[in-house]
Amino acid sequence: MKLFQGRIHGTASAPAGAPPSGLLAFYWHFVRQARGWFAAMFAASLAVALLDTVIPLFIGRLVSLMEATDRMAALEHETPVLAAMVALVLLARPLVLLLDVAIRHNALIPGATSLIRWQSHWHVIRQSWPFFQNDFAGRIANRVMTTAHALRESTMASIRAVFYIGAHGVAAFALMSLADWRLGLPTALWALGYVLFLWYFVPRMRDLARASSEVRSMVMARIVDSYTNVLTVKLFARLADEDAYVRESVDEHQRAMGRHMRLITQFHFSLTLMNAALLVTTAAIGIWLWAHGQIGAGVVATALPLAWQVSNVSGWVSWEVTGIFENIGVVQEGMQSIAVPHSGADRAGARALQVSRGDVRFEHVTFGYGRKDAPPVLNDLSLHIRAGERVGLVGRSGAGKTTLVNLLLRFHDVERGRILIDGQELAWVTQESLRAAIGMVTQDTSLLHRSIAANIRYGRPQATAAEVEAAAKKAQAHEFIVGLRDWRANTGYDAHVGERGVKLSGGQRQRIALARVILKDAPILVLDEATSSLDSEVEVAIQEELLELMQGKTVIAIAHRLSTISRMDRLIVLEAGRIVEQGTHAELLRLGGHYEKLWRHQSGGFIANELPENSVRSTEFQRVA
Repeated sequence: MKLFQGRIHGTASAPAGAPPSGLLAFYWHFVRQARGWFAAMFAASLAVALLDTVIPLFIGRLVSLMEATDRMAALEHETPVLAAMVALVLLARPLVLLLDVAIRHNALIPGATSLIRWQSHWHVIRQSWPFFQNDFAGRIANRVMTTAHALRESTMASIRAVFYIGAHGVAAFALMSLADWRLGLPTALWALGYVLFLWYFVPRMRDLARASSEVRSMVMARIVDSYTNVLTVKLFARLADEDAYVRESVDEHQRAMGRHMRLITQFHFSLTLMNAALLVTTAAIGIWLWAHGQIGAGVVATALPLAWQVSNVSGWVSWEVTGIFENIGVVQEGMQSIAVPHSGADRAGARALQVSRGDVRFEHVTFGYGRKDAPPVLNDLSLHIRAGERVGLVGRSGAGKTTLVNLLLRFHDVERGRILIDGQELAWVTQESLRAAIGMVTQDTSLLHRSIAANIRYGRPQATAAEVEAAAKKAQAHEFIVGLRDWRANTGYDAHVGERGVKLSGGQRQRIALARVILKDAPILVLDEATSSLDSEVEVAIQEELLELMQGKTVIAIAHRLSTISRMDRLIVLEAGRIVEQGTHAELLRLGGHYEKLWRHQSGGFIANELPENSVRSTEFQRVA
């Protein structure tokens, strides 16, 4: 029904606060945002339960009516009651059922699900980079998706099932006890047994459901991991190993489901015996009382349908309770990814970074990824990069180059010391404003599974199509882009690149990434092996564009291939987390230290000990060689 659709705006605004870690608090965090609709559902479900309870009472009245001697007089006398019965059955009950279904299916199911899923994703996507490095992306995504469904279903089932059986059971007991207290005794004993029954089974089902959900997430994680890295799987001909890797988790999931289903089987068999006992004892007591003339046939006709309804409802409720605690297990498992406080979050009172010049300072920075049993990756490092200066970082693998850049981007916070941009300490600026001021091209370029234009425009969303094309031309990407065609017949800049850009070669992906940074035009530029995937001819052309892009910017470039950074204003040589040398290319060659050795290894013994202009020529010789 359109009246109820869209009443809960799942993505209307950012969530207020992080999801709490306690189970009940986690539920209430989301439920309270749609509490009016859950309350309306409760009222509608309660009305349905009460109306269903009245129907056996009507049946009893009809049986009593049929026992009358003067049938026409009795029928005339009961006409108002019969009219009320017709109105309740033909009008009130269908309308209440319609309202109940409309609230659940048109308001709560789409709205609450979207709200929970959106806010969970909103919180998770703002986790730190290490958070995603330490888990499977497939498992995190699975938890975000399934937790929303499970939380909504368990909440709705609790309202419908638990309160329904409560209202139904109390009404049935009251009606039978009013006729004769002995007639209500089986229902009272059944209710006590039902509570003890749930007390025994429910915690066990919850624990088994949680274990089953955790293993199911692991199955999803391993399958997604295999699909994401399918090229590696095929290149190394390791299908059998992948089969074993996934089979192990599938078998474990089957065992977990088996334990869970065995308990559910015991649950339903026990409940069937309880319901049979309720029906038989109610019938026996009712017939005994009728036989001794203590109650009429109408009372028996009322009591038996009530007992039968309670039995049927309890069976339905048992399924619902099973689902409730299975979903609670899913929610508990999902909370391991969703109800996690943000690490490395902005400090209270953090301000947006204002970059006027691009002056960067590292002051006595020490960082070791929190490991106390190993020497720090960066050890008391101080470095001043002047505004507009182009600096190259050089050193062996593990020397600390990438760590230095990651600290500049605040993917991690320094353990000691501080980093400043234009005199503003990075610990006190917002991360979004910091990263907006830095353009970065990485060696391992990953593109979004969107169009070429969307990937380039990611650098500046408001850019026009002409600006996107201009950036692509500067990155030497326009020519191959216009020839692209994807599986949906999209061409050129509208063609999609596939997951992580798998439809493109490494060099093509890197050129798209360069175009994205060119379009962003940030005042600080970081290049981490930015041309490593390009062939020599394209690299030479792009380096000329990069020199133009670097004008007026502060540049930090990392390269193992020293020829690509030899024209930088200053080269910084790192070794074991410390700066051991710095200077121009020519100065470092004359010094005869770490840099000279690295250059000699890469140039095959050709060492230029001349002026910087000749050093550039030696770079070209090394590339041709």
